[in-house]
Amino acid sequence: QVQLGQSGGGLVQAGGSLRLSCSASGRAFSTLAVTWFRQILGNEREWVAVISWSGNTSYYIDSVKGRFTISRDNAKNAVYLQMNSLKPEDTAVYYCAAGSGSTRVEDYVYWGQGTPVTVSS
Repeated sequence: QVQLGQSGGGLVQAGGSLRLSCSASGRAFSTLAVTWFRQILGNEREWVAVISWSGNTSYYIDSVKGRFTISRDNAKNAVYLQMNSLKPEDTAVYYCAAGSGSTRVEDYVYWGQGTPVTVSS
């Protein structure tokens, strides 16, 4: 029912910025919360941020709070993750997922394909 496409990853130096995009097909996207996760090889997928379906409420994992901002534009069926003051520890493949807004990977069935972010020191 929901197809998610991602873009905006890349290579950036520490202290730099990137903006990730998550775009969806179908009108149902605007009724769902969207969560960003990240994962590196050999690690479990980690919750990063979540935004409510309306865009009025958002939460972040402590390690990115104050540096990352999640937002959405339902008219464009898109969610964004603005990442500022990037650190090498932020290096990962980033995924968006749509659903209830849970922080648990196992609660989602709709996922983007992932986009890699590499932060050099």
